[in-house]
Amino acid sequence: MTPKSTSHPQQRKSFCAMDDAYGAIIDAVPLHKNLDFDFLGQNGNKGDSFSMEFQLPDFRRPIAKFVKTREAGEFLSGALAGAMTKAVLAPLETIRTRMVVGVGSKTISGSFLEVFEKQGWQGLWAGNAINMIRIVPTQAIELGTFEYVKRVMTSAKEKWSQEECPNVQIGPVKLSFSLSWLSPVAVGGAAAGIAGTLACHPLEVIKDRLTVSPDTYPSLSVAVQKMFKNGGIGSFYSGLSPTLIGMLPYSTCYYFMYDTIKKSYCTAQKKKSLSRPEMLLIGALSGLTASTISFPLEVARKRLMVGALQGKCPPHMAAALAEVVREEGLIGLYRGWGASCLKVMPSSGITWMFYEAWKDILIGDKDKQ
Repeated sequence: MTPKSTSHPQQRKSFCAMDDAYGAIIDAVPLHKNLDFDFLGQNGNKGDSFSMEFQLPDFRRPIAKFVKTREAGEFLSGALAGAMTKAVLAPLETIRTRMVVGVGSKTISGSFLEVFEKQGWQGLWAGNAINMIRIVPTQAIELGTFEYVKRVMTSAKEKWSQEECPNVQIGPVKLSFSLSWLSPVAVGGAAAGIAGTLACHPLEVIKDRLTVSPDTYPSLSVAVQKMFKNGGIGSFYSGLSPTLIGMLPYSTCYYFMYDTIKKSYCTAQKKKSLSRPEMLLIGALSGLTASTISFPLEVARKRLMVGALQGKCPPHMAAALAEVVREEGLIGLYRGWGASCLKVMPSSGITWMFYEAWKDILIGDKDKQ
């Protein structure tokens, strides 16, 4: 640091606070920030003025490099697919909700015309904002996690098949850890369901509170404040255990069915890729299959959630299933299955179609499997 003198031209020395460390991390265009400090003399006048120059890291290049990675492309493709799917299906969701709660006309066409006459076309997308906030990160995390875990598991499985598997010797017993029995697609699907649920479960809880108790929770901000005040962070994860139990088989089957049907169809038709209508159909079929297999757990989960709100909640998932069978028989485990399929099938098909389309744009064919 050099003081300014009245008899000599102003001079400035630069001091680089992060020069060596920054240069070792990334070779980027430096950003300079000048900081001038004025100090008062003994008589209260501005006497000596000092100038310091700092070289700050430029994060533009590493960010741009990360955005171009395959993982970022898959994550962004999932987010865009979720947003576009909700935007397309929002009118159907609005009509379905009105019919379920018994508001207005009892027919689809009547409900559509009623909403259009009273609120205009914007009314068909009423309440879609909270769905967007929930579905965009959920789809991004799930699809990104699925692709990454499937890729890692496939690589590990191939490596262990070429090399000797890790083993543990316990006396005369030798335990060998082989991955030959594991399906990378199934593991990736399970990981996707767990990651998406853990990350986005609070949004699902808030949505349920806004839907079930609109008088108590009139808005998103009020719901967040009241829930945090009454139960802390834990209130945002209420019902997490049954949700994970119900989500795990659905997510595993959902991704496994899509990947398996897709590969089998391409092999049978001797095609390298699917057309958009084929992706739509296979995605819908995978959603239908996964929903059918895991639907009893979904019924039990809903029973637990409703019981918690009414103060008579079954103690666990098995008790909820037994309660449904005792009251309604085995057919009760599939109550509402048809309506659920009408929602799941188009949503699943459109999501996969948009996801594969965005992957083609953001990643390109050279990086795809």
